[in-house]
Amino acid sequence: MIGFSSKIDDREWKERMHPQIEQLLDGKSTGVIIRTNAYGQETKLLRELSALLEQFDRVMNLAQYRTCYSLLYEAEPDYLKALRNCPNGSLEEVVTDQPDLFARLQEYFRISDLSETTGLRFYEDKLLSLAKLYSLEYALEQSCQKKVWLKSGGYLIIECTEAMVVIDVNTGKYSGKKNLADTIRLINLEAAKEVAHQLRLRNLSGIIMVDFIDMDTEEDKALLMDTLKAAVRPDPVKTTVVDMTPLNLVEMTRKKEKKPLWEQIAQITTK
Repeated sequence: MIGFSSKIDDREWKERMHPQIEQLLDGKSTGVIIRTNAYGQETKLLRELSALLEQFDRVMNLAQYRTCYSLLYEAEPDYLKALRNCPNGSLEEVVTDQPDLFARLQEYFRISDLSETTGLRFYEDKLLSLAKLYSLEYALEQSCQKKVWLKSGGYLIIECTEAMVVIDVNTGKYSGKKNLADTIRLINLEAAKEVAHQLRLRNLSGIIMVDFIDMDTEEDKALLMDTLKAAVRPDPVKTTVVDMTPLNLVEMTRKKEKKPLWEQIAQITTK
């Protein structure tokens, strides 16, 4: 079958691309899913699909002559998958201080169109490592903390349980001069954007419940929901804002594609 990402809502474009993709498949016993990034990139899409089909044929032909337990194909490492899944034009530069990764990235940049919009640089400084330069250890430590401060002085408490992710929004240190309703609206709107950011940063998934500060008016509640939906829309992982319950809890879901960040860090530190 030929499938298209649910985020591509241009029906005319999909109908125009379908026969061209079908012609490339030419009766092969395989299908294809067109990801969101492919929208509007007809030439690149067809070129990449042709390359994938050639690779598919090579693997299938090779399999006939190899013995049991032979490696026929090896998946790309996670860092290349992350580059491939980044929205077009969203990266300015990729920097690494590891020679083996740099060589692999050079090859990837050569065969992809990433070099048109993104730079690649090898970092060399014996006195200051790349991790120290960008305070990577501190950033990872902060990304696993339960409390996340907002610029307004409010904060989030993020708790990961076996059943779901629970996020609580609090006014914290905020001491604005506006009335209470304006204060609550400001903190909740800022919190909505930060919730979307933290879900991506920490790679949290499954059922997510967000306890925003209670608001009285339906207009404020509608504005909050619209802000939250807009904030999660750029997320490459399917994220759905379901509804607000009578208790003013916002229900969300996020598709699970890989382990959360805190679990990945725990695995690395125990090796």
